[in-house]
Amino acid sequence: MGVVTYDFEVSSPISPARLFKALVLEADKLFPKAAPHAIKSVELEGNGGPGTIVKINFADGLPFQYVKHTVEGQDKDNLSYSYSLIEGGPLGDKLEKISYDNKFVAGADGGSVCKSLMKFYTVGDCTFTEDEIKEQIQRMDGVYKAVEAYLVANPGVCN
Repeated sequence: MGVVTYDFEVSSPISPARLFKALVLEADKLFPKAAPHAIKSVELEGNGGPGTIVKINFADGLPFQYVKHTVEGQDKDNLSYSYSLIEGGPLGDKLEKISYDNKFVAGADGGSVCKSLMKFYTVGDCTFTEDEIKEQIQRMDGVYKAVEAYLVANPGVCN
């Protein structure tokens, strides 16, 4: 097994606390509303904190039916969240899991920056290329931008 590490940042006009609440604390309710074109439903096995299993069911017609991840850490005070994708989605035959360590910080423009450290754990001697990493980020970015647009259009949500 090998590990490929990738740092990624994305800026948003939404404040760090509000974005954390939307993407972490209320994702099970918000994702299907904000991104119905991509997400059919979100199911939780647990209270949302460490140890919780989250299953995201994708809309019909998308390349994947679902993903499951396990919550590894959640710090509401420091706006950080870590989890590992453990089943479904892009894992296939090449990846055992993908781990994410995310932190939401204030951006220079009054919004926020989500800083993410991604670790791709490959199966055996498989490789995972930068192009494959970028493809994975592009998929996630579609939901991220949909949530961001939903929050802009609904200023009373996740305050």
